[in-house]
Amino acid sequence: MTTDAAPTSTTPADADLVIGDDGLARPVWASADPMLRKYYDTEWGVPVRDERGVFERLSLEAFQSGLSWRTILAKRPAFRAAFADFDPDTVATFGEDDVARLMTDVGIVRNRAKILATITNARATVALRADGGLADLVWSFRPASTPEPRSAAEVPTTSDESTALSKALRKRGFAFVGPTTMHALMEALGVVDTHLVGSHRRGTSGVWQ
Repeated sequence: MTTDAAPTSTTPADADLVIGDDGLARPVWASADPMLRKYYDTEWGVPVRDERGVFERLSLEAFQSGLSWRTILAKRPAFRAAFADFDPDTVATFGEDDVARLMTDVGIVRNRAKILATITNARATVALRADGGLADLVWSFRPASTPEPRSAAEVPTTSDESTALSKALRKRGFAFVGPTTMHALMEALGVVDTHLVGSHRRGTSGVWQ
């Protein structure tokens, strides 16, 4: 694999952090692949509070289930084209013809259950506006404190809050919103900060200091 930021050094205290050629510390998963490094540096954990943005990330996290995040990130432009830039109002109108179209789209993950879940979740998102909206609901599960992992092994994959969010969304008709997927969503949106202590991104969201 060709990279633009090959790992250069680590320290014993931060064995899961890599110092890049720019002098910045990143976790191993974000240290070598250019696409993942850019995503880590500019998107992951940056607060997202608008409905479309939250719906897109909810949808992509669901598609990621069982796959690598890199696979989903590489396909994101195709996902955006296929799902009307994740506009909930438009996706909520998708019918069987759209499902058939999506199942032949080689640019996305052609999983019928996940495609149907995305449409279901768009309709649930529209319905949720009468009760404050998707973004407000997700952010209402922000915990009182955020993890402070110093190694990859210390990064949690679920929490009491992600479990509660999963239950709340299921009650409102959402699908593919298990506790692990919701924890990943909360990380991506900045609801929690699981950047490793020592990473250059730790505490930069403005939500957690």
